[in-house]
Amino acid sequence: MTGSVPRQSGGLSAWRNRISLIDLVQSLGLMAVILLGSVVMSVLSPVFATVRNIENVLQSATIIAVVAIGQTFVILVSGIDLSVASVLVLSSVLAVGLVQFNGFSPEIAIVVALAAGLCVGVVNGLAVTKLRIPPLIATLASMTIARGLAYIYSGGTNIAPVPPVFVELQASRIFGIPGVIVLTLVLAAIAQVVLSRTKFGRSVYATGGNPLAARLAGINTERVIIAAFMISGLMSAIAGLLITARFEAGAATAAQGLELAVIAAVVIGGVSLFGGEGNIGSMLLGVLLLGLVQNAVNLLNVPPNWDSVVSGFVIAAAAALDVYRRSYLEAGMRKKVIATKAGKPPPRPS
Repeated sequence: MTGSVPRQSGGLSAWRNRISLIDLVQSLGLMAVILLGSVVMSVLSPVFATVRNIENVLQSATIIAVVAIGQTFVILVSGIDLSVASVLVLSSVLAVGLVQFNGFSPEIAIVVALAAGLCVGVVNGLAVTKLRIPPLIATLASMTIARGLAYIYSGGTNIAPVPPVFVELQASRIFGIPGVIVLTLVLAAIAQVVLSRTKFGRSVYATGGNPLAARLAGINTERVIIAAFMISGLMSAIAGLLITARFEAGAATAAQGLELAVIAAVVIGGVSLFGGEGNIGSMLLGVLLLGLVQNAVNLLNVPPNWDSVVSGFVIAAAAALDVYRRSYLEAGMRKKVIATKAGKPPPRPS
């Protein structure tokens, strides 16, 4: 008996290391694809490697990245949030409209816009946990309602001019780097620390990986799910402020189909659609890869409709890889459990 414990412990440790290695290989693979694609595009288009184009790609990616941070939390708890683009639009029109139409100060308008995102997140979380509505249906409903409210409030048009704070945000630079990019990286770093270094982060992974085991371990999974949707709503509202700064208008008609681009970026970045697996760093690589694909389509003068076709193939490939990777890991775990019950050393993952 005493001899079997080290073997089991060592086998489990080796298996965990194997999972970490797979995550590392996936991140390195994304980086390799990004670098290779960048080299190819630099040859095909002299505009691609210019500072102006690179900044444009990164600034465009910041909006998707901020929304994707919140979406990552939701997908990690085995959910999905289709309302992100509508929350973004609602936040944008409120941040400008409350100043233009209702005489609010810009600071109060921004707080209200962020609060609106949080409120939609709370409603989504309660609908999923208390009413037992599937996340897809619950967020589809809130998506329609939030965009409808944005259209009603704005009259279906963009609202301009914006308060000076948004112009200053878009023009700001920190050590020569656009301020919106720095803000996005700070939000991503905070999210990664929350997921990897806090009790709440561990609860998020546990809830998505095995909700029954999480509940038995004393985790209030309903609160975790509600919190995940609240984070998604807040991040979408922040993205609404960023798009307001970028377009210099309350963007009532913007972000059509953004929710699909966000889900694509998250899945490409290795966050499992089954929940419980993924991290912010790899997700950002997924956002960058998707941004480069869209930029390449534009620079190569590919007809606009092909952009959706290419993105669709990328999503399908990433989802298929996720299913394969998940099946591979689960098969290895089953072999380990069977070997442990039989009193044999766990098989080394091949």
